Amino acid sequence: MAFEVNWKKLWLPLLAIAITVGVLWLTNRAVTPREPSWEDVAAEAKEGGYRLINTDELKQTYAKDPRSILLVDTRQEWEFAMGHIQGAVNFPMEPTRWSRWWKKGDLAATLGPDKNRFNVFY
Repeated sequence: MAFEVNWKKLWLPLLAIAITVGVLWLTNRAVTPREPSWEDVAAEAKEGGYRLINTDELKQTYAKDPRSILLVDTRQEWEFAMGHIQGAVNFPMEPTRWSRWWKKGDLAATLGPDKNRFNVFY
C-alpha cells in the first residue's frame, strides 16, 4: 500500500502554517532597543511640534504659577508611587509610536480641554 500526497489539497494549509510561523517569529523575537541620543529626542520633539525646556526654565515657570502647568509623569505606576513631583499626574507610556497611538484618547482625557495650559512630560 503506497502513500501518495495530494499536493493540490495541501498547499493552502502549508502556506497558512508558514505565514503563522513567520508572524510568530517576527513578533516574538527579542529586539534590544538602542539607547536614544539627545539628537533623537530633539528630532522627535521638532517633528511632533513640541518644545524642549530645561529644569531651570521649568522651575521658574512653576514658581510663577504652578496651576498653569500640567506635569505628566510618563513612568510606570510603581515608579510614580515611589516618588514624583508634587501635583504631577501619572500617565504611564512606553516610548513607541504604537503606544502613543494606542493611548491617544486616554491622553486627551488626561490633558483636558484647556489648550493654553503648559504641559510638561517627564
